[in-house]
Order: sequence, then structure tokens, then C-alpha cells
Amino acid sequence: MDLKLTPAMLSTLQNAVKAGAPSVSGGVSSAAGAVPGGSFSNALGDALKSVSRTQEQASDLQRKFQTGAEGVSLEETMIAMQKAQIGFQAALTVRNRLVSAYTDIMNMSV
Repeated sequence: MDLKLTPAMLSTLQNAVKAGAPSVSGGVSSAAGAVPGGSFSNALGDALKSVSRTQEQASDLQRKFQTGAEGVSLEETMIAMQKAQIGFQAALTVRNRLVSAYTDIMNMSV
């Protein structure tokens, strides 16, 4: 099962985050894992870019292995592919949770 995060999907997720994600700056301590002055949308965008880079690297290793390039083993290719798949599944889960939370908030009566 080969899952790819396309540029269109990446931009859709980034736009969704920009449209409705609150900033987490200032009051959150660094002991809680947040970067002072950072925002949730920046962290999510960086994570999505990291997933995209991981998928590109896995695809590159796949191509190199298939063409018989030296120094590329089956083991490292399979590990890279699994890392890319796990990263994509995690991003998809986060997206689904964000959509669910947004829907719950929008359905709350004021």
C-alpha cells in the first residue's frame, strides 16, 4: 500500500490550519513541549513538510534500488518506505482529529 502526500493535499491541510488554528504562544511553558513564540499552525506545517520530505526520500531510494544503484540496500529502502507510511498515517489521523474537533466546536450551542 503506497500512500503519498501530494502537494495539493499538503496545501489543503496548510490552508485548513491557517483558517482555524489558534496560536499557542506566550503562556505555554517550554517544559510542556511548546516552543515559546511558536504557533500550532507553524508546528503542523513543519510536520507536514517533514512527512513530505520523508516520502520524497523513500521514493528516491525506491527508484535507486530499482535501477540497481550501488550503496542502496533493500533494507534501508523498506525502512524509509515504512517511515513515510507511518508519518502519512499520523498526519492523516491528526487531520481527522482536527476536523472532528472543529465540527464539535461548530455544533456547540452558544
